[in-house]
Amino acid sequence: MAFNLRNRSYLTLADFNTREMEYLLDLAEQLKKDKYAGVEQPRLKGKNIALIFEKDSTRTRCSFEVGAHDQGA
Repeated sequence: MAFNLRNRSYLTLADFNTREMEYLLDLAEQLKKDKYAGVEQPRLKGKNIALIFEKDSTRTRCSFEVGAHDQGA
């Protein structure tokens, strides 16, 4: 079952119910499988993104940049 997650904040898990969290985890698992199977869909193609971090974290920033690039941003 898909959920409408557009225009929702992802800053706190308290904003999501159990079914929504399970959906997000299942989606993440499927995206990872698709990437390794070579059938990934560029879901961010043609989109601009901004990454804003409170603290310096090279590992986190790089992970988000790679993920965004993989998704076509």
